[in-house]
Amino acid sequence: MTYTPVASVRRRAESWRALAGHARLRARDRLSPLAVDALFAAAVFLALTGMARRSLHDHPWTIVGFTAPMVLPLVWRRRAPFAVFLTMAGVAFVQWLADLRLPADIALLIGLYTVAAHASRQRTRLAIGVLEGGVLLAAIRWAPDDRAVEAFIALSAMVVAASVIGSNMRGRRAEMALLEERAQRLERERDQQAQLAVAGERSRIAREMHDIVTHNLSVMVALADGAVFAQDRTPERATTAMRQVSTTGRQAITDMRRFLGVLRADEPDALRHPMPAIAELEQLAEQVRAAGLPTRLEIEGDPSAASAAAQLTVYRLVQEALTNTLKHTPLGTAAAVRVSCGSREITVDVTDDGPTNDSPVTLTNGHGLHGMRERAAAYGGTLMAGPRPGGGWQVRAVLALNGSEPESV
Repeated sequence: MTYTPVASVRRRAESWRALAGHARLRARDRLSPLAVDALFAAAVFLALTGMARRSLHDHPWTIVGFTAPMVLPLVWRRRAPFAVFLTMAGVAFVQWLADLRLPADIALLIGLYTVAAHASRQRTRLAIGVLEGGVLLAAIRWAPDDRAVEAFIALSAMVVAASVIGSNMRGRRAEMALLEERAQRLERERDQQAQLAVAGERSRIAREMHDIVTHNLSVMVALADGAVFAQDRTPERATTAMRQVSTTGRQAITDMRRFLGVLRADEPDALRHPMPAIAELEQLAEQVRAAGLPTRLEIEGDPSAASAAAQLTVYRLVQEALTNTLKHTPLGTAAAVRVSCGSREITVDVTDDGPTNDSPVTLTNGHGLHGMRERAAAYGGTLMAGPRPGGGWQVRAVLALNGSEPESV
């Protein structure tokens, strides 16, 4: 059972898996984050010192002395973003106390972006507050008196832009992680669905093979034993029994070929052995009668209202019940089959009059009853099997016909 179509789940899982795999491949091929940040810090240092080339010519050590400690912490910006930002803010405050206006202050926006992209929202708000305080101090000291407000607004806009870009990057990263986790989960679900499908198919194959092989072999063994017993007294009956053995064996081979999907178009038995249905129960009863089990068959109602799969289920239930009666009851036992076909359900009753202690008790601890219950459950039905109050054994199954067919029966 699936919540989405298997093909759709498979396509979504494969696309997200490919996306996650591509991202992992890119991450594996590129440099480590620390090396990338070190190269980035070096590039920022060269850019900022280049912007201050006039002051660098007059005061080289002052420019380098403040730019280097402002940029150097960026090497560890992704490992400890908030600590790096506070360090840079401390250097900027010392610079403000020294009354030095340097382009290195731009690095604070990089630090804020990193906090917004990699730290918590609480620390992001705290970093914004710290930087806004620095913006206010810078506007008060270095902006002209008539343009202090404009400078504060412009610098605050830069602060907001850096924090928004960092927050968006953090959201995108979280979305990518969610997509990768979803791809992995869908891949696990796909594997689980495949395993369940394989297990269900194995169970169906085992159930069908059990019904085909066990029934036909039981009939063939009973016929062969009868032929051996009758060969001296009534050779013609022995010949008839062996011919029935041959017919039963060919039918078993044809059923197995059809089930395994390798039945050739020119198979001569294909037309003589269609998919078993309720109409073929009379032929089944004749087989077990020939094997030595007197069987009475009653079919009530119109079976044509039931689907082919439902009729196959009824046939297999009767076949398994009669096979167990044939195998586990003594000579002289008689069986009765009653199939009642209604518009909403089909009731199957198979009984025998053999001794209770000799009835097919192995049905309860072999594969037969388990397979029969699975067939009945596929139609939302029930199956009961056990001794009859007056002696003998009874199997009763009720199949619900609600218009929805199971995938396999």
